[in-house]
Amino acid sequence: MVSKKKKKYTTGEGSQFMSRKSALRKLQLSLNDFRRLCILKGVYPREPRNRKRAQKGTPGIKTLYHVKDIQFLMHEPIIWKLREYKIFNRKVGRAKAVKDFKSMRRYLDAHPTLKLDHIVKERYPTFIDALQDLDDCLTLCFLFSTFPSLDHIPREQSNLCKRLTMEFLHAVIESKALRKVFISIKGYYYQAEIKGQTITWIVPHHFSFEPQKRAEVDFKIMSTFVEFYTIMLGFVNFRLYHCLNLHYPPKFAAVEDIEKSLVDENAFVAERVAALNFPLAKTVSGKDVDDENIEIDSFNTEENSEALEEAKKEQEQVKNLKTLLKGLKFFLNREVPREPLVFIIRCLGGEVSWDKKSFVGSTFQENDETITHQIVDRPSMEKQYISRYYIQPQWVFDCVNTRTLLPVNKYFMGEVLPPHLSPFVDKDRDQSYVPPEEQALYDGNLLEDMKKQESEDEKDLSDNEEEKMDDDDDENGDEASDKDGGDEEIDEEKNVKTQKLSVKPGEVSKEHPGEKKRQERQEYKLREKMVKKKHKNLYKSMMKARQDRGKEAWLLKKKRRLNEEKGKIEKKQTKRESKV
Repeated sequence: MVSKKKKKYTTGEGSQFMSRKSALRKLQLSLNDFRRLCILKGVYPREPRNRKRAQKGTPGIKTLYHVKDIQFLMHEPIIWKLREYKIFNRKVGRAKAVKDFKSMRRYLDAHPTLKLDHIVKERYPTFIDALQDLDDCLTLCFLFSTFPSLDHIPREQSNLCKRLTMEFLHAVIESKALRKVFISIKGYYYQAEIKGQTITWIVPHHFSFEPQKRAEVDFKIMSTFVEFYTIMLGFVNFRLYHCLNLHYPPKFAAVEDIEKSLVDENAFVAERVAALNFPLAKTVSGKDVDDENIEIDSFNTEENSEALEEAKKEQEQVKNLKTLLKGLKFFLNREVPREPLVFIIRCLGGEVSWDKKSFVGSTFQENDETITHQIVDRPSMEKQYISRYYIQPQWVFDCVNTRTLLPVNKYFMGEVLPPHLSPFVDKDRDQSYVPPEEQALYDGNLLEDMKKQESEDEKDLSDNEEEKMDDDDDENGDEASDKDGGDEEIDEEKNVKTQKLSVKPGEVSKEHPGEKKRQERQEYKLREKMVKKKHKNLYKSMMKARQDRGKEAWLLKKKRRLNEEKGKIEKKQTKRESKV
């Protein structure tokens, strides 16, 4: 039998992809409902290998989806709920138009509600899966927690984000899971380690909200993302509090007292920071299961010895970080950003307070003699206590990244602060400039070891020169004694030499300094010729990028050297002027 000829675009990429227009027709949804459904279910457009075949020969660029994804959406019960919303809006609009307020009130009481619990369980079957995808969730929820009431963003959604983010911060404080922090123009970067998963999020700076002049951001789409993320974050918070033996939802005493008298955003921020300064009540009295009691299994294998030592060292550093500020008491001035500092100090086991006349939630006052550090951000103060250090806020952030208590003399009030380096940069990056301060961030004893090594090398050089001088003196003395021995034994020695085989002392062959480099260059060129033809362009672009990075690193080193020389000259001039 002769097989029938297949029609065009019925197999391959032509049958695997579907345009957005055909997806809307198949699901019988509007564009807004389709976008909302895709965001909630995690379905996104796909990029085909051959766009002409995927679009079935039609020109232009279309938004394409996998056919399997659209078939997956067809079985979603949310579609029926979205259709109920459409019917509900039509009924309410008709009742309002004919002024049938009784029917309109009845329709509003029977308002359809959209539940997303089953979608969260479907997308994240385990708790670890939810933690792995928590970065964007936290960043967007913290952003929405700073928004006022806007179009397409209900006030209840912003309040829910504020409550959930505050609960998550308390969970991080109780578990002491904070690992890294960094201040940037975008906001405060935080990194925590929960259940072995690294979570990084951004908290924006607290500024007054400035409305946009143009509709550059579609807040309606962002609000749809937040609608799903709030349900997800609620599940995560509940599980975290259950693991830490804490009551959920937590009860903040400061919130209940102040929420009735909230009149502006500053009052709410003051209440939010006050809530961070109080511990939460636990469900079970006793010690929690902590990671500090976990011991790493040691196996007697040479291959895993280095990795085992690094893991033990990392575990010891994390253990010290959890109690880095234990026993220290901090007092914050009114000009200091309180929320990040309170969060970091509480995570590391310290105590913190502020002036009760300025903000609520203070636990001790400025005249307390047990205060060890006072954080200020001004050049001078009239009244100072001798029993405490007056430091700038950067000291707290740098201590977290170095995991040690840094000396406070560089962070005193009015001092020029050292550079605030990012701990999120890869320390093993190739062909890039790494300043000495960043090297000391990863290895605190590196600079001291380099100085010691230089001094030892100088001592070795001086000792070698002295030994050479002594050896030359001994050889000269031996030659003089041989000459004075007389010429009688010369003939006898000549006769002995003629009888025996003569052996000449060997000479050390000196290797040409450029020969080794020339040989390495030839081997490198031979390896370059072995690169396949299809990878030539990729290799050239890689080498070009590497060359550019090396040039940029060289320029930065030169710039730093010139700045250091300029600083030395200015110091000398200031000393001379002071002497005069």
